[in-house]
Amino acid sequence: MENEIDIAELIHRGGILRDIDGATPQEVYEKVCALLDLPDGITSEQVYNALCTREEVLSTAVGNGIALPHARAPIIKEEKDQRIIVVYLKKAIEMRAPDERQVYVMFILLTYNPQVHLKVLSSLAGLLRNTDFRKALEDHADEAALSDLIKRLA
Repeated sequence: MENEIDIAELIHRGGILRDIDGATPQEVYEKVCALLDLPDGITSEQVYNALCTREEVLSTAVGNGIALPHARAPIIKEEKDQRIIVVYLKKAIEMRAPDERQVYVMFILLTYNPQVHLKVLSSLAGLLRNTDFRKALEDHADEAALSDLIKRLA
C-alpha cells in the first residue's frame, strides 16, 4: 500500500458510522471511539486522546462541511491495520472551518507512518475537490456507493 493508497479499502477497514451525536468534536470522538473495532495494542482511549490533542492544536475541518481528524503522530503499528472511519454526524457541529461551514461528515484517519498519512491526505483532498464525491457525502452515501465513486474517480 505504500506506493498506491487505496482509499476505498481503508474505508472498508474502518467502516461508516451514521447519526453520531455530539455538540463538540470531543463529544463526537468519545462516541466514535467507543464504537471502534481496533487492532490489538490500541485502545479507544488512545485514539480519543490522540484525536483531541490534534484538534486542540488546529481544527481538522477542511471546509464544505468536512473534517479530517487524525493523530499528530501515528498510533497504528502495522500497515494492515490502517483505516479511515467515515462518520456522518446526526447534527452538524462548529469546528472553526476555513469556510465557516459546520461539519456534518468526518474522515478519521488512522495511519501507521507519516508518509502514508500524507498520501492519504493528498488522495482525500483530490476526492473532496470533486462535486460528485461531495454530493455523495451530503447524501450520506453508504460504503458501496463511496467505493464505486472512488474507483471511478481514481
